[in-house]
Amino acid sequence: MRAFALLALAVFAALAMLAAPAASPAQRRAAVAQRDWSQIAVRTPEGGVRIGNPAAPVKLIEYGSITCPHCAAFSAEGAAALRARYVRPGRVSWEYRPYLIFPTDPGIFLLLSCLPPSRFFPAADQLYATQRSWIGRVQALPEAQLQQLQTLSPNQQAAALVRAAGLDAFFRAQGLGPAQADACLANQAAIRRLGAIGQHANELGVQGTPTFFINGRSVGTLSWARLEPMLTGG
Repeated sequence: MRAFALLALAVFAALAMLAAPAASPAQRRAAVAQRDWSQIAVRTPEGGVRIGNPAAPVKLIEYGSITCPHCAAFSAEGAAALRARYVRPGRVSWEYRPYLIFPTDPGIFLLLSCLPPSRFFPAADQLYATQRSWIGRVQALPEAQLQQLQTLSPNQQAAALVRAAGLDAFFRAQGLGPAQADACLANQAAIRRLGAIGQHANELGVQGTPTFFINGRSVGTLSWARLEPMLTGG
């Protein structure tokens, strides 16, 4: 009988919740405002990673190259402010889509795609912050080794450049073990997807990085100082 009584109480509680009035629009807005949307990360069907409120009034898309110095400058100048001022309160969603420009891009993006979505932006921030260092290692390779790399398949070249840059250790620190990293770098379908993302970007008129779209409209390749007023309507 005691068990039956407890079950009855649970049923009554559930029915009471169903009968409770729906939250008002003001209450829903308050709930959105209190949530830290910068912690909500998902992969998108278009091949990017998005953080933020999916219903945000401003939807920002960035096409970026992880080896691009202009993208690194944008990350240093604007990434923290973009997340704190606009993404966190739910006003802006920010999607990053990979755009291959440099030989080191494919391998790094392959490994980034194997991280959980929540790790993508923090890892990208660190890669941008240390960009000069790991690019320098690749630029210091002997000419003969650079020529030999050109004879490799796209996946083999991607893996070789990741190791030449010393970034295999970086991704181990992100939680990718050697076997998992090797599988990511050998994934031919994934590298073809990266190429397809770039092809679609070219069709949209992307010619350099970082190129931004706001609510589906291209606003070009911009610095943070020029982009921020567009997020506020200023």
